Amino acid sequence: MSALFELVDFRVRMGTRLGPAEIVNGVDWGVAAGETLAIVGESGSGKSMSVLSATGLVPSPPARFEGEARFDGQDLLALDEKSRRRIRGRHVGFVFQEPMTSLNPLLTIGRQMTEAPRQHLDISGSDAATKAVELLTLVGIPEPEQRMKAYPHQLSGGMRQRVMIAMALMCDPEVLIADEPTTALDVTTQAQILDLVQRLQERFGMAVVWITHDLGVVADFADRVAVMYAGRIVEEASTRELFASPSHPYTRGLLTARPRLGEPDVELATIPGVPPDPRRLPAGCSFWPRCPYRSDARCETEMPPLREIASGHKARTFYELESYRGGTP
Repeated sequence: MSALFELVDFRVRMGTRLGPAEIVNGVDWGVAAGETLAIVGESGSGKSMSVLSATGLVPSPPARFEGEARFDGQDLLALDEKSRRRIRGRHVGFVFQEPMTSLNPLLTIGRQMTEAPRQHLDISGSDAATKAVELLTLVGIPEPEQRMKAYPHQLSGGMRQRVMIAMALMCDPEVLIADEPTTALDVTTQAQILDLVQRLQERFGMAVVWITHDLGVVADFADRVAVMYAGRIVEEASTRELFASPSHPYTRGLLTARPRLGEPDVELATIPGVPPDPRRLPAGCSFWPRCPYRSDARCETEMPPLREIASGHKARTFYELESYRGGTP
C-alpha cells in the first residue's frame, strides 16, 4: 500500500543555549489509509517531536527541519504556514495526552467542536452543531446535546478524551495522530478508548499514527510498530513479528519491562542508565552505554545501519540475527 502520510530522512535540530540538540535524526516511516502505525519509545526519544514537527506544530525557529514530510504526496515542509494550517485542520486530526490542556476551559464543548468545521468545511453553525452531536453520540457521550453546553471541567477524564476524539473527527480527516492519548487514564478507560479508536478507524478508513511509550498498549491494536531511541528508529516491523522476534536490545528491554498478568510477584526488568544528551550524542550506537548485550565492539564507534533482517522487519544492529536471538542480554 502507498503511504498517505510519511516522513523521508526527516531531521529536527533544536537550538539551545548550550549548543544545537539533535532531536530527530534521519527518520523514515509511512502509514497507509486504514493502517495503524505505533511509534514507541521512552520520553525524549523524539517520537512526538518527529510527528508534531512534520505537521507544523513546532515553531521554527528555534527548531530547524530537514528532509520531507509528505501528506498525499505533498511535502508539508515546502508549504507556507497558511497552506500547512489548512491541511492540518482539514485532513489531519489530533488527540493529545491531556485533554484539560488541549481544551479551552473558558469555552463550552459545543463552541470548541464547531470552530474547525466552520472554518475548514465552510458549513453553517447549525450544521456544525448537528455534526458535533452526531459525533459525540458516536464516541459514547451520553446526553450529547447537554454536553455541548458543558465546560471541560464538568466532564470526567475519560469523557474529555472522548470529546477530543470527536473533535478530531469533525473535519473527516484522513489521518488521526494520537499522542499518548491514554496515558493519564485508568486501565479500564484506556481499553475503552483503544476499542473506540479501532471502531472509528474501521468506519472511516483513517490512517492512525499512535504515539506511546508502552508497547503493551499497541499489542492488539497496531499493524506495525516503529521503535525510536535517541531520535532514530532502531527497529520497525509488523506488530506480530516485533513481539515474536525482537531484534534490537532496546526493543527487548521495553518488552521485558512490561508487567504480566498472573505474575504479580515477578520483579519488573529495567533498562539501566539514562538516554544520551541530544546535544552530545555518541559517535556510535546511542544505546551502547546502556546495552546489556554488547558483543560487537563496532557499536561503540560506528552507527549500525537500519538493515532488513526479514521481510518488512528492520533493525539498527550489527548483530547477526541468529546469534543475537539465542543470546541472553
